[in-house]
Amino acid sequence: MASKGYTSIREEAVRLFNCLQQLESAREPIPLIQGILQTCLDLRPLRDELYCQLIKQTSVTNLRVQTQTQTQLNPQLRYWQLLTCMSCTFLPSCSILRYLRFHLKRVQSLSVDSEVESYASFIAQALEKTRGRECVPSWEEIQGLMGRQEILCTVHYPGPGCCQIPITSHTTANEVVRKMAERLGLQDSRNTFALFEQNSCWEKAIGGSTIIADVITRFENLSAKDPDTDSQCRLCFKLYCLLDTDNISTDSIEYLFLYEQCHEMVVRGQLPACEDDLLSLAALRLQCLLGDFSALSPYPPLEQLFPAEVVEARALLAPVDPPGCPSFPGGLLAGTLWGHKRRQEQDQRLRARLREEGAVVMSAILERWKALAGYSRRDSMAAYLTIARQWSGFGCTLYEVDFYISSTGSFSQKLWLGVAASCVSLYRQGEAEALESLPIGQICSYGVSDSNTFRITAGDRDLLFETSKLTEIMQLMNAYFSATRRQLGKDDCISMETNPKLHPSLLELPSHPV
Repeated sequence: MASKGYTSIREEAVRLFNCLQQLESAREPIPLIQGILQTCLDLRPLRDELYCQLIKQTSVTNLRVQTQTQTQLNPQLRYWQLLTCMSCTFLPSCSILRYLRFHLKRVQSLSVDSEVESYASFIAQALEKTRGRECVPSWEEIQGLMGRQEILCTVHYPGPGCCQIPITSHTTANEVVRKMAERLGLQDSRNTFALFEQNSCWEKAIGGSTIIADVITRFENLSAKDPDTDSQCRLCFKLYCLLDTDNISTDSIEYLFLYEQCHEMVVRGQLPACEDDLLSLAALRLQCLLGDFSALSPYPPLEQLFPAEVVEARALLAPVDPPGCPSFPGGLLAGTLWGHKRRQEQDQRLRARLREEGAVVMSAILERWKALAGYSRRDSMAAYLTIARQWSGFGCTLYEVDFYISSTGSFSQKLWLGVAASCVSLYRQGEAEALESLPIGQICSYGVSDSNTFRITAGDRDLLFETSKLTEIMQLMNAYFSATRRQLGKDDCISMETNPKLHPSLLELPSHPV
């Protein structure tokens, strides 16, 4: 633990005791509480010591003395507040836990102070639910715990909407998904949903048993390290397992989810389509967002309508060096001022080409937008999805695969692995036709074979992938098989191979049926 700045256990115990003394008179106790909790979360031997100290400080004898001499805020309440936060973060050993429960019952039975009784009751209930946290509570969570209150968690969903969901220190992702589904009227959908943590650059599904308060703490820590608004994380409720995309009512919010998530795939370059179709999709997006074309309408930037990779590919088709520019051997110019200047000029010309191609593409999109006059929002969404459905892999989730090798010995690099309800497929990036496709019914087993390799076995065929998305792929395949079995009402003989060294959370279902 020296890497985190800790010294010996004895010295850290003395520091904790000093922090407890400071807590009595601290105007702002939350930073002190967070520091104490972090130390005990990192240094397990100190947990029992701290629990014993707080049991002593919150004893009935101390309480009677305090209430007789103190007319202001009772300093002992700070200890009860810290004990409340501890009970929601980590547990003591079994022997100390039994003694703590006895202590809480005794405090409640003697009825010395109503507020103290409330803390004791709250802590006793929390001890029954706490199983250990990954992170210490966030600032907002500690404020809620000090008042024994729930906190409100903002959950976004595709489109501009969001909901405020009350949570506790023990609320899991599955519970939030269930509440969101009920709030939005999606509990009867045949598809499943999950929570995602996302920012402007990436997103990741959250495991169903993950404690949401831990996720919020991670967001708080990331925000403190990088306050840039583009890197701010948020929770998002989205479609996860697409089991039935054909029977979603066009009037439902689920249809909006399908449309918005399809558009996300398009702008990320994950929906293989010809350039003509991509231009039509961008025009339909504008019609859906803004209605009929108007020269005065402010429209979104190109990167929110059209895949940036396509614009870059167009720019790279043109020569970077102007006609007549002499070519020199790379070695002659390497490391020289002239070589550096030439590279700068090439970069400037490439950026200029990107701007030119972007303007050309935007102009073509606007012309198509004009031709859509009269299309309603629903018509635009339906036309958008009709084009997207032309791809045979519509509805699958794509993951980047760095390296792939089949049982026949063939191998490829930089592919997409598409996981869907009916099959698992491999695609070359940007191509619509699958290189390999395995129907779900033919898969005998799947799992993680080492730190970055995923294996799928179908009959006598073994497919091996190197990818950084092992957890996400495993979670989604588990979710699809589980959802399919529930809908069929039977158990298929699918085995899940796992490395025993991996943490069990890799294999959990990150969503539930709604």
